[in-house]
Amino acid sequence: MTRTPFLRVMAIGAAVALLGACGSGGGDSSADSGDGVTITWLHNSNTDPGKAYYEQVAKDFEADHPGVTIEITAMQHEDMLTKLDAMFQSGEAPDIYMERGGGELADHVEAGLTMDLTDKAADTIAKLGGSVAGWQVDDKTYGLPFSVGVVGFWYNKAMFEEAGITATPTTWTEMYAAIDQLKAAGMEPISVGAGDKWPAAHYWYYFAMRECSQDVLSSAVTSLDFSDPCFVKAGEDLQTLIAAEPFNKGFLSTPAQSGPTSASGLLATGKVAAEMQGHWEPGVMQGLTEDGKGLGDNLGWFAFPAVDGGQGDQAAALGGGDAWALSADAPDEAVDFVEYLLSDEVQQGFAENSMGLPTNPAATSSVADPALASLLQVRDSAPYVQLYFDTAFGASVGGAMNDEIALMFAGEASPQDIVDATQTAADAEK
Repeated sequence: MTRTPFLRVMAIGAAVALLGACGSGGGDSSADSGDGVTITWLHNSNTDPGKAYYEQVAKDFEADHPGVTIEITAMQHEDMLTKLDAMFQSGEAPDIYMERGGGELADHVEAGLTMDLTDKAADTIAKLGGSVAGWQVDDKTYGLPFSVGVVGFWYNKAMFEEAGITATPTTWTEMYAAIDQLKAAGMEPISVGAGDKWPAAHYWYYFAMRECSQDVLSSAVTSLDFSDPCFVKAGEDLQTLIAAEPFNKGFLSTPAQSGPTSASGLLATGKVAAEMQGHWEPGVMQGLTEDGKGLGDNLGWFAFPAVDGGQGDQAAALGGGDAWALSADAPDEAVDFVEYLLSDEVQQGFAENSMGLPTNPAATSSVADPALASLLQVRDSAPYVQLYFDTAFGASVGGAMNDEIALMFAGEASPQDIVDATQTAADAEK
């Protein structure tokens, strides 16, 4: 088998070509019990409206498929990833799980853990079009993407207006000016869930995209060489940002999305003015406020600002998505359920509940949140969308990268340290 590249950079045309786990089977959970089939399903929509919506979706499917029972486990995102890793090792993975693509998917496929859906879900794959590209290995499809989008800054319009910010920043010069205005107004500018590492790491990813040309990033796919000075420059940009002290108090231990004191919770409850997060943010914030509305009409979005003199395409976006994948010996009914999750009806409900950006073309007009809906155009018009580096490179390289970036946030690593740690991990993969 030809291993897919660790780092994927793809153009976005008329169809979304975003890039975004699994086990050797669901054990006895998916076996015929004599009374029917039980399907195990693990996902990260652990707050409403997403949690309740998926529960109803499962009940609707069960009603139309007598004898089928769907056992749902809804977990906080970071807990889910840790649990999946353990389940992969034990051979007790769920029948259906969330697959992020990139190097992670390549590893799962190479190990024979993930079901090939190319023929089993051919009609759904055709409907989704180019968005399946990030979940393909050797021209075979192993995941059905249900949400793909981009990362940017979500912000509180009322707080920006109170601070006298009349236009969202498009450059880092403007961004630092906005940070100063927010501070002068007595506000904490930005929350970051550095306790979970990946939200902090996204800053380095984005600075690398702004500093490095697409050719340099593409070259790294085959060379795994991080010697270009642009990677150090990305760290220097991040170091400058951290020194400006824009982040919430206690950001080093702040979780990403779990509870009202998480980074997302602080934005949702008006404790900070902005947060850099993915397309799932509106749905997450709804589940973190008592009225279930998040920021409502006060929610806005703007792109990661341009870096003066950077060699990267300043309009490129960081992003990715999630797909439903199945363990290698999941039952046929699990395939039917996953296809149902990508149906017009279910994807439209997904969009109406602001749970993300749907991949089924029939559902894109159903995105209810105006700020979230605006990301559809951003996603589809970006010159390219770079998959999250930790997902693209896989656990060992991405993990080493994220660990060192987290140390920079704590003042314990330099720009060169991030490159060195990443290169060391990459060399071990060669």
